Amino acid sequence: MTDDQLLGPALVEEATKKSGLVWVRGDGPARALWHVWHEGAALVVGDGPGEQPLPSGLADGAVAEVTVRSKDKGGRVVAWTAEVRELAPESADWQAAVDELKGKRLNAPDAETMPSRWARDCRVLRLTPQASTTSLPATSLSAPPLPTPATTRRPVPAALPRLLLRRGRRHS
Repeated sequence: MTDDQLLGPALVEEATKKSGLVWVRGDGPARALWHVWHEGAALVVGDGPGEQPLPSGLADGAVAEVTVRSKDKGGRVVAWTAEVRELAPESADWQAAVDELKGKRLNAPDAETMPSRWARDCRVLRLTPQASTTSLPATSLSAPPLPTPATTRRPVPAALPRLLLRRGRRHS
């Protein structure tokens, strides 16, 4: 075995374990996904109410491109090709994946019933690295944000300017 064949899988595993997000591309634009590394693969959950949207084209048996970013600097560290496997709800593999994922799910509104909600409404995917790493993209890959129902822009309440001006006068 060459050094690349030995170091490639180790780099994929170590970088993916340490990164909080991976960029995953199916047959459309890539999306940033939180994940958990478990038993040689990245596990993701999504496509349900209150969960992250998964990229289009991630179906059982499909191939996805995964780009791992540095947790410290945010730059790309490694890119790899993954085989996508959708885990059947309540199966042994699904239960093992959910046990890992639920410990890393931040701010879950229903921590106690989350696994049953995931079984009912979401998809749990296992992204298993294929033979070796791929070349990192040469360009920035910057693009406009994907459409999402999440938003923080709302009209400013009518009373806010008066409150801010009044607060400023008190301190002078």
